[in-house]
Amino acid sequence: MSLRIAFDCDGCVADLDSALEEISVRLFGELPKPEASAEVGASPAALPDDHLVDVPAVDAAATDNSGLTEEEVQAAPARFRTLTRPQQHDLWEAVKNTENFWETLNETEPGVIARLAQIAKERRWEVIFITQRPSSAGDTTQLQTQRWLIAHGYELPNVYVIKGTRGKVAEALSLDVVVDDRPENCLDVKLESRARAILIWNGDIASLPPNARRLGIEPVTGIGACLDLLVSTPTAKPGLLSKLKKLVGV
Repeated sequence: MSLRIAFDCDGCVADLDSALEEISVRLFGELPKPEASAEVGASPAALPDDHLVDVPAVDAAATDNSGLTEEEVQAAPARFRTLTRPQQHDLWEAVKNTENFWETLNETEPGVIARLAQIAKERRWEVIFITQRPSSAGDTTQLQTQRWLIAHGYELPNVYVIKGTRGKVAEALSLDVVVDDRPENCLDVKLESRARAILIWNGDIASLPPNARRLGIEPVTGIGACLDLLVSTPTAKPGLLSKLKKLVGV
């Protein structure tokens, strides 16, 4: 049976960090501090008692999301969430005012979109790309993302600009796998759906939130390693119902 797989865009296949770094240097003359790279956006109240994500203590002003849209909060890489509220606002205003901003990003790994497209074709995967990107000047976020994927080698991409949790999307679309770069999103997938959750973890695997594996989240060091893992996974055999449907031509 072919796999139904959803890939998150930013942090998985698209390099949003580098683009925001350029804007941050231009606007503020500096980058967010490297030690702010831990996932501070996850709410402790939303996690199990033995937290999946350890939330460090940071300046309240830095994490006050007042004035930011839900899409801006969700899209911001962790270290950019430690900017002051005015800085975060200015950062996203710059994105908003950039013509077709989402088409300007690089791949997280050169050539990975073309590789994904080839593997999906060979293995008959049904692939969708999901994102909660904010709007920018120019065309819609969906259209910009589709053109970006086409330009990097993926024909006819299915792009969903979603609201709500990844888990609800996974369950509603009967997905087999969801690939994301945030532990809290992978946790939603495990709690709210039957899909596998693969976490793109760009840091040292040893620094992975301690309970991620116990909760069934599968960490990999990059999107290339994720594709290696998916390719090495045996294809599930069709069940009895599928066999009967095939026999009667349904």
